[in-house]
Amino acid sequence: MKRISFLILLFLMSCTPEQILTPPVKATQTETLTATVQTATEIPATAISSPTETPIPCDPFAAEFCITDGHFVLQRPILPPANDSVERTYPFASTAAGTREAHHGVEFINASGTSVHAAGDGQVIFAGMDDKAVFSPWKKFYGNVVVIQHGNDLYTLYAHLSKIDVETRQAVKTGEKIGEVGWTGAAIGSHLHFEARRGDGEDYFSTVNPELWLAPRADEGALSISILNAQRVFQNAELTIQTAGRFYYIKTYEEGFKSMEENAALGEARQGRYRITFYFGGSFYERWVDVAAGRLTQVIFVVK
Repeated sequence: MKRISFLILLFLMSCTPEQILTPPVKATQTETLTATVQTATEIPATAISSPTETPIPCDPFAAEFCITDGHFVLQRPILPPANDSVERTYPFASTAAGTREAHHGVEFINASGTSVHAAGDGQVIFAGMDDKAVFSPWKKFYGNVVVIQHGNDLYTLYAHLSKIDVETRQAVKTGEKIGEVGWTGAAIGSHLHFEARRGDGEDYFSTVNPELWLAPRADEGALSISILNAQRVFQNAELTIQTAGRFYYIKTYEEGFKSMEENAALGEARQGRYRITFYFGGSFYERWVDVAAGRLTQVIFVVK
């Protein structure tokens, strides 16, 4: 009888699932988007897979996520071997923990004199010092700035330049050198401030997240995240995004941007499996999604 009881106990122990440690959902850092390599906690091996194609057509309100072509019509304004990565300490629509103006673009940190290139074919509608408050509410905010009009009411803006190599009304081609990195205007250190605007190129609040318009680099895609209530109104939250031992802590966009199609995003995302988590209204939300190279993964949460 004791032998039978022992065998039953041994069987039950073998059926107990292995506990999987998960990272904390709330960030311990500021609101800035930060990538941190973690070694203590890993995504379970069974959760890592090659990206899965979603149904076509795909409804992001009904599906866990949708993988689409996106609208990656722009190339990066900074080319290798210079730094062509977006600066993560001050991403689009963030305030750097309330210390700065809500960011209407992204930054590429490079030394003064680094070449700046047109992100697409178009016509220069402004090239010079912004000594009149046309493209922002303040004079000389952007310093030496170039603004290019592309097709479909899309505009790109290149600010804080040390040198301008084009003229107003000049036609430019994708990749053409239009100036050089500097720190003119309201700049803290040398960098390129880059914006994408839709509709009205002079409207400071018409900006969209450039990371969802710039063509991804090899083996990278992008994540577009929307957190909505039942009335489909954007809601604010702090998110943790985890992939293969790496964590990103982000906040939803600051309010006031007219052209929002999402209210959180992660660009330069390596192809693979991602876990998105956050708390809202006392409830915990979790979603596993795939990111595919050269594609946009669209994720929508409807919260209560």
